[in-house]
Amino acid sequence: MKTVWEKYNEADMKACFEFNEGYRKYISECKTERECTLEAIRIAKENGFVDLEDVLKAGKKLNPGDKVYVNNRDKNLCLFVMGKQPLTAGMNILGAHIDSPRLDLKQKPVYEDHDLVLFDTHYYGGVKKYQWVALPMALHGVVCKKDGTKVNIVIGEKDTDPVVGISDLLIHLSGDQMQKTGAKVVEGEDLNVLVGSIPAKDTEKDAVKTAVLNLLKETYDIEEDDFISAELEIVPAGAARDYGLDRSMIIGYGHDDRVCAYTSLMATLEVSEPERTSCCILVDKEEVGSIGATGMQSRFFENAIAEMIALTEEYSDLKLRRTLANSKMLSSDVSAAFDPNYPGVNEMKNTAFFGRGICFNKYTGSRGKGGCNDANPEFIAELRKVMADADVQFQTAELGRVDQGGGGTIAYILANLNMDVIDAGIAVQNMHAPWEVVSKGDVYEGYRGYKAFLKKM
Repeated sequence: MKTVWEKYNEADMKACFEFNEGYRKYISECKTERECTLEAIRIAKENGFVDLEDVLKAGKKLNPGDKVYVNNRDKNLCLFVMGKQPLTAGMNILGAHIDSPRLDLKQKPVYEDHDLVLFDTHYYGGVKKYQWVALPMALHGVVCKKDGTKVNIVIGEKDTDPVVGISDLLIHLSGDQMQKTGAKVVEGEDLNVLVGSIPAKDTEKDAVKTAVLNLLKETYDIEEDDFISAELEIVPAGAARDYGLDRSMIIGYGHDDRVCAYTSLMATLEVSEPERTSCCILVDKEEVGSIGATGMQSRFFENAIAEMIALTEEYSDLKLRRTLANSKMLSSDVSAAFDPNYPGVNEMKNTAFFGRGICFNKYTGSRGKGGCNDANPEFIAELRKVMADADVQFQTAELGRVDQGGGGTIAYILANLNMDVIDAGIAVQNMHAPWEVVSKGDVYEGYRGYKAFLKKM
């Protein structure tokens, strides 16, 4: 199969690189699920979307062509472009997740140890813990105070900001450490973030801790107890960058799965008066099982559809069930890109490669397809025609060799609602590392593929 680079003409190349510059800026600025949600809402409003809550309060009805969004706790977002057909005819849905592996501060994180102050963390998602040491890190998140106010915090992204980080053991003293397995070379409880070393004056006990807490009080008006109701994340500091001498790739934090979230969002913005209602879901908690009120297993999505049915016709549970069962979905999630440094984990006929377009995974799961959604061939045949008609380049893949490992997405959760679902996303190298890599050509074809699905399926 040829790469997209061999297919693109000069105009295609220009469009591809311009689109990717928008994406590069998005993931540089949006490093938490809250930041992704609020930025997506800002972009959606600029493109004519209105809050469904405002429609409800105004007592209005929804009509074909209307654009609405539903914000769930600032960590989930659903966008809809109402179709000419009734909702019960089904929707075309793109579903991506906006959470990424990271380190979360514990509820009581601050402590002093031999004149150094550290933040205690708990890692989030599947990570190789040794990859998260000896790197400049930033602090992103929100602190919710007892009086109801919220304090947004971003430290480490501006050139003038300080950064924080986790130390590693020097090679000169790491003889014992180097004998450990990769899973144990850095332990989870050792992922402690160094944040300060200057003591407060005239303080005998925990003088450095006191100084750090004083700094936080002066800068953000937060107390140590406020960490109990905070959501603070340690993420790699710095912007995403062009990667490769030819600038054909992007290296950045959180490609999994914000590369599919951004392309899904951009595709949805370009839909106008579709036959079937178009939907884009951006969800939280995928990396830890899609649980909780903001994960895909929550009822927030079904509740949103129920509200929309009630704004178009008389509501019934049967109509909700018909809407879901008649819908078709792309679970917009990344796949593993072939890496020449580690070829042995792949079965080469069924592997995703950089530059070969959007990737369809009929199933993920592990071992004997455990935990997967196995897409129906009739649905795949429809998708093949849609991609061919739109001249979208695509590839198919599995997640590594049989019994090598495995993984999952939100696909099976939506399939449980009796709709056709398949995983469709962009191939990634270094997946779940602090810095991941994607091909700009695949990002652009992903966007084009999502747009074709919404408009033509």
